[in-house]
Amino acid sequence: MSAAVIQVEGLTKEVVSSFRRKRVRILDQFSLTVNAGETFGLLGLNGAGKTTAVKLMIGLSRPTSGSVTVLGRPAGDRQSLARIGFLPENPYFYSHLTAYEFLDFVGSLFGIKHSERTKRVNELLNLLSLAEAAKKPMRSFSKGMLQRIGIAQSLINDPEILFWDEPMSGLDPIGRSDVRRILQELKKAGKTIFFNSHLMPDVNELCDRIGIVHRGRLLVDDTIIKISKNGNYRDLEDFFLAHVTDAENLSKTAS
Repeated sequence: MSAAVIQVEGLTKEVVSSFRRKRVRILDQFSLTVNAGETFGLLGLNGAGKTTAVKLMIGLSRPTSGSVTVLGRPAGDRQSLARIGFLPENPYFYSHLTAYEFLDFVGSLFGIKHSERTKRVNELLNLLSLAEAAKKPMRSFSKGMLQRIGIAQSLINDPEILFWDEPMSGLDPIGRSDVRRILQELKKAGKTIFFNSHLMPDVNELCDRIGIVHRGRLLVDDTIIKISKNGNYRDLEDFFLAHVTDAENLSKTAS
């Protein structure tokens, strides 16, 4: 059995809203385990807590209670951060830099030697179909091209674990196909992948296991093969809608 590389225990996150200074619970006793080499997809409606969960896992935010370990170390630990790649939901980059300059800069932050950096940057530009735009300033890039750069920078350090928040956002059909291909290659290479998405066909095709989060609570944690036995993404879609609807009805009854 593969070792757990992401361990989340009883994670709760509360914030104080700007309206009436009321405490709002974004995540509530959220727990899950992701094993080495797994691809895990986290599903949920807008505002369910998916992005907050990812930020807590990589140490960009601190929990109100509960704990997270990544590669056996607390979330945000520098040694584990050096071994992960992160794609935020809305990536923002230094727009005056070219695609090549930006990836080279990110590689330098990881301490990658210049010769290796040059090789790695060129490989990633080709992989993400950005070679022709390598010398263009990113201020001229479309949303889809910025998403590709975001994916490229998350791979610069050849990470063991990838955290991708809505990786298909802004991509056209060709871009989505390219990213699915890259994810399949990463899976074959034994990488651990954790990503959020609303796109059921992609989740169904790529994930080994999925979780459904609703109103900050993890409703389900199960394998794709059990949910979508015939490989039809509509089975996953129906499964998702049924659990969210049941949770909503239960919440209304309780209130």
